[in-house]
Amino acid sequence: MHDHDARTTTDALRRVLWWDLLLADDPAAATPRPPLDGDTTADVVVVGGGLTGLWTAYYLLEADPALDVLVVEAGRLGAGAAGLATGTATAGTADAAAAVAFDHGDRAARDLSAALRDAVVEVGGVVAAEEVDVRFAYGGLVRLARTGPAVGRLAAAVADAARRGDDLQLLDPVAAVDRVRADGVLAAAWTPDAAHVDPLRLVRGLAHVVEARGGRVAERTRALRVAPRAVVTAQGTVRARQVVLTGGALAVAGSPTAVVRRRTQVLATDPLPPRAWAALALRAGTTVVEDRHRPLTLVRTSDDRLVAAGPEDVLERVPALLPDLGPHAVRHVWDAPVTVARGGRRTVGADASAGLAWSAGGDRDTHEGAAVTNLAGRVLADLLVGADSPLVRLPWVAGAVGGRTRPGRGAVRGTVPAVRDAVHDTVHDALLGPVRDAAAVWADRVEERRGRTSAAAGRLLAGPGGA
Repeated sequence: MHDHDARTTTDALRRVLWWDLLLADDPAAATPRPPLDGDTTADVVVVGGGLTGLWTAYYLLEADPALDVLVVEAGRLGAGAAGLATGTATAGTADAAAAVAFDHGDRAARDLSAALRDAVVEVGGVVAAEEVDVRFAYGGLVRLARTGPAVGRLAAAVADAARRGDDLQLLDPVAAVDRVRADGVLAAAWTPDAAHVDPLRLVRGLAHVVEARGGRVAERTRALRVAPRAVVTAQGTVRARQVVLTGGALAVAGSPTAVVRRRTQVLATDPLPPRAWAALALRAGTTVVEDRHRPLTLVRTSDDRLVAAGPEDVLERVPALLPDLGPHAVRHVWDAPVTVARGGRRTVGADASAGLAWSAGGDRDTHEGAAVTNLAGRVLADLLVGADSPLVRLPWVAGAVGGRTRPGRGAVRGTVPAVRDAVHDTVHDALLGPVRDAAAVWADRVEERRGRTSAAAGRLLAGPGGA
């Protein structure tokens, strides 16, 4: 790589808050690890060095330290979705749980909610035990309703949460002010099951721990195609007993499941003074989600910055939601890519006969972040080592039983149900995806202006989603 290219890449990375902070502390972090050097073998090769891939490698080595685990990343660790996200780690949202209940039944939704609550604690426990400084802070999650329909959704979510065992409390406008002072809030819901981390430090810290345990990590190693027990990269072929594909790597030829890429805009302010935080009443580590069809997510970082993520109009929506924020400088604005399973349902699975395993995110994973990837990594590790744990029976897992699980959902292509699902999901994304996006915009406008849900938009948006 030429020096000019290196400088340009570093300058681009510094537009991202997390990279700017890391490079200020450690300029050497700009230097990537060496790529793969020719053909090699491994027990397990993980394609994709995001959080799901690194958590998978971590738990594999914890289960069997003798395993030869290799992680290959197309670019730099942390330069993809994992290192560009807001850093939230939550137990999920009520609409995601409702989607799981729709597809798999109430018991499956309860099991998944409990596992996600545990995952928030697990992330904090691992980074403490491994002495990885990720600025971990419990802060909880506040969901705000600013329209009549949103209040109805929150009330239903609180009732559903009680049946699942989730700690979700409905707050009136007076109580909501104690959590965050936002404009036009009619009601709010609060859960303590949420934390915040520096996502880039988590990615890079996990990579160092994996290496310390004997795993290998290669950056700038782009996979060209995968096959049973083999990954062909631009730097050589990796032959392994098991191949794991995560995140954006699922777009590689030969992938067992189809994915689509979407983008979210993220911004970060300078550190705000104490008087600004006193006006906002937002505690460090707290995540705020505005209940809309196109939601806005806010979080207060451990160094007192406000980070916000949402659609392309996030710069305009933040001041409208938080008028007491004042004229504080926005120093970082960047796009964060999100790779989700085609059709919008999160899926984790393994095909033992082909030696392939995978994890693809869902449309509703936005707020879970580090927790949902931790859980996915543990599920994959258990599948690969053959552990008969409760995790491998969660509703994400291809072939899981119970409730109304759809046989074959997420299975390797080639089976009749998987072909049927793939056709459905392709039609969903190609035809319904843009229509649903437009419907979401329209539904938000109708709710804001008329105080009711658009009937037509509601029908388009009411289809089953997935966590």
